[in-house]
Amino acid sequence: MLSAAAQAGIAVPAACRNGVCEICEARLLAGSVLNTRNQQIIEVCERLMMCRSIALTDLELEISAVMAAGNNQPGKFQAKVVDVRSISHDVYRVELQLPRRRELSFHAGQYLSVNLPDADPCYFSIASSPSAQNIELHIQATPEWVSAQKVIDALTSGGEVTVELPHGKACLASAPTKPLLLVAAGTGFAQMKSLVDYLWETSYDQPVKLYWGVRRHEDMYLRALAQQWQEEWPRFTFLPVVGDDEDNDWAGHHDQLVRAVLASGMDWNNVEVHASGSPTMVYTLMDALVDAGLPEEAFFSDVLEYAPRT
Repeated sequence: MLSAAAQAGIAVPAACRNGVCEICEARLLAGSVLNTRNQQIIEVCERLMMCRSIALTDLELEISAVMAAGNNQPGKFQAKVVDVRSISHDVYRVELQLPRRRELSFHAGQYLSVNLPDADPCYFSIASSPSAQNIELHIQATPEWVSAQKVIDALTSGGEVTVELPHGKACLASAPTKPLLLVAAGTGFAQMKSLVDYLWETSYDQPVKLYWGVRRHEDMYLRALAQQWQEEWPRFTFLPVVGDDEDNDWAGHHDQLVRAVLASGMDWNNVEVHASGSPTMVYTLMDALVDAGLPEEAFFSDVLEYAPRT
């Protein structure tokens, strides 16, 4: 029942997912449920754990804490820095612990801001599933990327940091009914990781294709993870796109990524597309797919919100 709620975009608080924490408690008002722990059939009762219950009929439930799809309002939180580690030559994996995590809801694919004193907010995609206990970020930082490097320097010192979340409309409040095409450039992979983790948990049964474009092989910082998804999930396909050419400028590589996506042979009238990368890449991709037959309303990217065309 907890997975069914997630597929419908209904955010029910949960933690352990095995009936121990008792956070996903609900009251059964009508219908029949199978308790997967003791295999007993439950009729109307005072309480049940949604993670250990399978619906046998249509149900009427009373849940004390629930948030409907799309109703997550951003708020500021003091997050504890749990871990900061380098996972490539210029990308860091950051793990944050938020207070009252069970009360905080966000959708797969949303992002947050890190707010440092005397600095503008820095925005990063959330790389973890909405059900994960901690928040994961992938931050690309070098001395040339002054704002991102400042964030990494502040986080590696430990302690706490102020974050605001959730932000972003290009997300999944519920599992799509169509096949899904995910396109990421660089650390845009973080947003796609959140989507894939969520879809895996909800037993999504449609094909998923992930194109990840980078300039050089060493920039594909979690390639092994994407390959693992492909090995373990029959409906998932990972297609890396690597320029691997010192003379290939970033704009040229964007064109290469778009050409690879267009060559996928997908039915553009029956697919949902989520893209994460620079505005140049996103708009180049969107224009090409719309020309190929993709309905514009089936294309989702945060770029369309924060960098709209004038």
